[in-house]
Amino acid sequence: MTTQEIVSKLWNLCNVLRDDGITYHQYVTELTYILFLKMAKETGTEKNIPAEYRWDILISKSGIELKKFYKDLLDHLGEKTSGRIKEIYQGSATNIDEPKNLEKIITAINDLDWYSAREEGLGNLYEGLLEKNANEKKSGAGQYFTPRPLIDVIVKLVKPQAGELCNDPACGTFGFMISAAQYVRDNTDDFFDLPEDLQKFERQQAFTGCELVHDTHRLALMNEMLHDLEGKIIFGDTLSNVGKEMKNFDLILSNPPFGTKKGGERATRDDFTFSTSNKQYNFLQHIYRSLKADGKARASVILPDNVLFDENVREHVGIRVDLMDKCNLHTILRLPTGIFYAKGVKANVLFFTRGKSDKNNTHGVWFYDLRTNMPSFGKTNPLTTETFADFVKAFEADDRHAVNDERFNFFTRKQIAEKNNSLDLGLIRDDSVVDFNNLPDPIDTGEEIIFQLQEAVELMESVVNELKSLEKTG
Repeated sequence: MTTQEIVSKLWNLCNVLRDDGITYHQYVTELTYILFLKMAKETGTEKNIPAEYRWDILISKSGIELKKFYKDLLDHLGEKTSGRIKEIYQGSATNIDEPKNLEKIITAINDLDWYSAREEGLGNLYEGLLEKNANEKKSGAGQYFTPRPLIDVIVKLVKPQAGELCNDPACGTFGFMISAAQYVRDNTDDFFDLPEDLQKFERQQAFTGCELVHDTHRLALMNEMLHDLEGKIIFGDTLSNVGKEMKNFDLILSNPPFGTKKGGERATRDDFTFSTSNKQYNFLQHIYRSLKADGKARASVILPDNVLFDENVREHVGIRVDLMDKCNLHTILRLPTGIFYAKGVKANVLFFTRGKSDKNNTHGVWFYDLRTNMPSFGKTNPLTTETFADFVKAFEADDRHAVNDERFNFFTRKQIAEKNNSLDLGLIRDDSVVDFNNLPDPIDTGEEIIFQLQEAVELMESVVNELKSLEKTG
């Protein structure tokens, strides 16, 4: 049985819980509680779980006894344990009211083909569940799940290296960091090519994050654990003073939440130069400020279109200028619409490297338009890594000016400054839009003469037909 088949079976169990009024997101969280115990048994890592609350005890219960035991289990693991177990179960509570439904889920999980699941990777299985949840419109989970093909392409381009400190300040389910870790694993024989102390660093310190939503933080911890990583994932708000301690990173990868802070309030960080209630501008400030100023530390961040051009708020223009001063903002990818978030939301990927100084690090920006004249992406036409093939080729070209691709265009810092430091640039002509203001003059092109001749021919044909009609009646 493949991972995809196991994921489908687990996902279909959600139908069992509909009568209990459980949402998709609640279901994934509920599965996390149960899967943690089963996976600990399958991987031989039950030693940190109290013996009386392990999988074999859970599976032996039924009916009302099972429901009561399960509630006690959640309370105990969330309050009276320590380390990762406590982090995952802290504040946990079940939404399943019907004991038969709980028993059915536990039994179904126990009966899965766990040999195949281990062979293909338990982490892949869990990520498959998270992706299912993100793709289900009713779950609302797309807000924190970035499409895997986009994550993998970004990671391939920024090339995480062993020994680097990597971070995602809005980590969701930790997808960016897991992909970054996998990139390093693939290039170091699963870390085994590295010295022992560096192997330990990669597993325990290299990949970190911060997540504000409790249930999402729980999913991130579980996802990280199943990928054999132990980096710190802070439960908190990066835009509060918690974020002040998150700094000196070699690599930051992130897809921050879009929108403004609740009630339009400002970020509570007192170290930001520019004060605004716009979340993505604040995350952008945090990200470029928390990179090491060594000329090598780099970031890739997904942001909506308004970050590129908004000039109604003076601070927003200032943040763009500050970014281009402190960093070399070398590339902006204009993403297709509808690949995540609400349909029609337009987003971009900004790639930049922190300079050694705080001034004049951006001399020009390359834009790649992957939005205009592109097909619509969805279930029938899924986003794949191949979608980005031409962009990757242009991005990695030794001489970008020699790239023959109409979608790839360069604008100097001077040209950007002349547009009030707007970065809403690089979009090619949309073939689906008729611009009546720029249509060629039909007289200049000779089309007017052709049109007049066509009218004359039609008139003559009309006269001939009229004469024929008169002959018949005459």
